[in-house]
Amino acid sequence: MSSNVLEQFEIRPIVPIHVGGVDISFSNSALYMVAAVAVSTVFLSAAMSKRALIPGRMQSLAEIFYEFVAGMLKDNVGDAGRKFFPFIFSLFMFVLCGNVLGQTPYSFTFTSHIIVNAAMALGILALVTIVGFAKHGLGFLHTFLPGGAPPITAIVIVPIEVFSYFARAFSLSVRLTANMLVGHIMLAVVAGFIGALGIFGIIPFAGVVGLGILELGISCLQAYIFTILSCIYLHDALHLH
Repeated sequence: MSSNVLEQFEIRPIVPIHVGGVDISFSNSALYMVAAVAVSTVFLSAAMSKRALIPGRMQSLAEIFYEFVAGMLKDNVGDAGRKFFPFIFSLFMFVLCGNVLGQTPYSFTFTSHIIVNAAMALGILALVTIVGFAKHGLGFLHTFLPGGAPPITAIVIVPIEVFSYFARAFSLSVRLTANMLVGHIMLAVVAGFIGALGIFGIIPFAGVVGLGILELGISCLQAYIFTILSCIYLHDALHLH
C-alpha cells in the first residue's frame, strides 16, 4: 500500500527533453502548473467579461477573491502595497488553484513538492530584499541590527537576524509542502481500505468524503497563509521592523 500511496507524488516526464545532458522534460508537475495558470486566467476572464452591475455567481466569486486579497494587502502592508497587488493576487490564485486541482482524483499536486514551493519562497524573498534595498538603500541593513542596539551586541544579533531572515523561505515552503503532503497521504491510506473491506467499505468511504472536505478547507487555508506571510515580509521590507 505504501508504494501506491507515494506514487501520487512521483514526477513523470510527459514530453522528454534533454539538452546537453540536462533533463528539462515537460513533466506532470509542469502540466498542472500550466493548468493552474490556465484555470485561474479563464475563470477570471470569463467572470469579469460582462462586468454586470448586478454580478452573477462567477463575477461575485471573482470579486470576493479580489476584495479578499486587496483587504489582506491593505491590512498587512498598507497603502504602499497597492503596487504589489498584481503579484500578490497572482500568487494567491496560483497556489489556491494548485492546491484545489490536486484534490481531483488521479491528479497531481505540485504544491506537495518542496522544490516547487522553495522556488516560490526564494522568489518572494528575493523580491522582498530588492524592494527593501530599493526603498531604504543600505539602511535596509538595519533589518539585521535594530537601531539603538549597542554595537557590541552585533556579534550575537546580526547572525541570528540573518539566519532568521533567510529561514523565512524555508518555513514558507515547508509549511505548504507538509500540509499538502500529509493530507494527500491520509486520503490515499483511508481510500485504500474501501475495496479491501467489501460491504463495510462504506465506513472508510465516509471517512474519505470527510477528509476530502477537510483537505479542501486546508488547501484554501494554506493558500491564505502562504500569501499573508508574503504580505508580512513585504511590509517588513517597506517599513522595516
